[in-house]
Amino acid sequence: MAANAKAIVNTPLLQGLKQLVRSLHTDCARLSSFRSSREVQPLEQYPEVEVLHNPPEWKYVERLLPPRTVPQPVAKPAYPSGWKPQTATGQESGYFVARTKNHMVPVYLNTRFRGQRRLTIVRLIQGDIWALERDLRQVVEQSRNGKLCATRVNELSGQIHIHGDYVDLLREHLKSKGF
Repeated sequence: MAANAKAIVNTPLLQGLKQLVRSLHTDCARLSSFRSSREVQPLEQYPEVEVLHNPPEWKYVERLLPPRTVPQPVAKPAYPSGWKPQTATGQESGYFVARTKNHMVPVYLNTRFRGQRRLTIVRLIQGDIWALERDLRQVVEQSRNGKLCATRVNELSGQIHIHGDYVDLLREHLKSKGF
């Protein structure tokens, strides 16, 4: 029985199939490898390229490129989305919550443990972070009808973590204060 199995394994047809399967598994990897790519040829073998510095033609290319920075928003009395520009400087309260590069209030929701634990995170805080934490905790406790809420302050990164989903509440509170 063992001799028959050895004879079947050593047939030329089976050997050819093994080589085909091996080559199928390694060809894709070989073609995508840096070492298997062709070497750089001498510059004479490549076509000539002319670099143009023509400003009238370049303006068509520039309009397709994304802007390097987010433009400042146009000042209006009211925006349809409900967005408000930042007006506070932080001098009167002792703390300042900077906007993000997209001019948004930096209040985020972090969910963990398959959505069972929700943390509201306020970022980009400058100044007296403890005074802001007291104000935010007071706002959250008022919305919870006096129930206490757990908070965590990270002075080094300028963040406040509040247990629960209070993103909309805190975002509106910070907007009303001008941040």
